[in-house]
Amino acid sequence: MAPRRKQLPAELPEGCVLRDTEKREWRLGKIIGRGGFGLIYLGNKLKFYQRAAKLDNIKTWKKSRGLDFLGIPTYWGSGHSEFNGTRYRFMVMDRLGTDLQKVIVENGGQLRKQTVLQLGLDVLEYIHDNEYVHADIKGANLLLGHRDPGKVYLADYGLSYRYCPKGEHKEYRENPKKGHNGTIEYTSIDAHKGVASSRRGDLEVLGYCLLHWQCGTLPWLSVLRNPTQVQEAKAKYLEIHNVLSSLLFSFLNSSSAEVARFFLGVRDLGYKDRPDYQALRKVLIGSGPWGPLDLSRPRAVETARPATNRVSVKCFGLQVLLP
Repeated sequence: MAPRRKQLPAELPEGCVLRDTEKREWRLGKIIGRGGFGLIYLGNKLKFYQRAAKLDNIKTWKKSRGLDFLGIPTYWGSGHSEFNGTRYRFMVMDRLGTDLQKVIVENGGQLRKQTVLQLGLDVLEYIHDNEYVHADIKGANLLLGHRDPGKVYLADYGLSYRYCPKGEHKEYRENPKKGHNGTIEYTSIDAHKGVASSRRGDLEVLGYCLLHWQCGTLPWLSVLRNPTQVQEAKAKYLEIHNVLSSLLFSFLNSSSAEVARFFLGVRDLGYKDRPDYQALRKVLIGSGPWGPLDLSRPRAVETARPATNRVSVKCFGLQVLLP
């Protein structure tokens, strides 16, 4: 579950000047949003940005992969400041726009297939190569560009975790007291068991998101108040090839199998394994990408399912309508 929210510090006045560790000055503008985190939570995010989100690092990595864009907000600087006896820690990063979840809601709960399949994998490979996992991928943490809303950035690294400090991968260790951490709809099986996040967990979470964004639903949405039931449903969902395929094909459009094949590529990864990102990328987008993201509402033909010959069956204790 998400960390308990802490009381936010008092707001700094508009126009206040902050000086970062490089002696550069930044003048505060109007407040454009409030996060559900305190200074400690912000400190966790800051470590990731300081380590991995510097402009030169991003440019070098994009060039090495032949990418024109990578959805990481650029880190510009950070420091400490004091106001009215309170000490603040601050970070300067790109201004971003609305979150993808709002777009999904406006679109009736779904995104276009070709848009869904392009989201997330490149940025996760970059994060993982910098020894971090995000651990909380979801629509609310994907933000559109402020000036270019056709670009999507992965933000909010409050649950990010350095899984491989100095090249030494953390050991697999279950801890029921820390179980079910993250956003319950998308929490990985490892996280349900209280295991520290790893690369395979991030990809599993991404897979649940892709499925939800494309289909508009997930098999366990009706039992979200019972994390153990959600965990059991996901475990059975990923257990064997025929179960995975039957359930995925029930929820995906009949013409689409990319997300199903993505899950098959993720489910056999070991806890410490490095994923084959290029192979997974080919599964999702083939020889793409397909160009600019289209965040408009899917057409009826993309989401419609046959109205006749639909059968209601019980699968893992959940009622499922098969086409």
